[in-house]
Amino acid sequence: QVQLVESGGGLVQPGGSLRLSCVASGIIFRVYTMGWYRQAPGMQRELVASIRSSGITNYADSVKGRFTISRDNAKNTVYLQMNSLKPEDTALYYCNPVPPPNSWSGYWGQGTQVTVSS
Repeated sequence: QVQLVESGGGLVQPGGSLRLSCVASGIIFRVYTMGWYRQAPGMQRELVASIRSSGITNYADSVKGRFTISRDNAKNTVYLQMNSLKPEDTALYYCNPVPPPNSWSGYWGQGTQVTVSS
């Protein structure tokens, strides 16, 4: 049974940092390109960062230079280090493979809330 558990969100002031974690179970984690997505109220979910099994990374222009994605295949975990946070980074953050497998029937974890506000 697939399970993705995100954690590490919180309330932070502009310019601050957070580190998100996502632990996966029920999958062969190492073979997947993993991504961090976010969804702000009233907005569509968007992919902000991805990391291939090889370690190659990609970032949305809006987070490039501020966010860093990494993975630990031994721990079935993907991370998102977020620095220089801005109010527009406020969203519910999720992890999932890129793209999410059709066989997972639209599964998403509960996400972790990031709020950037003074």
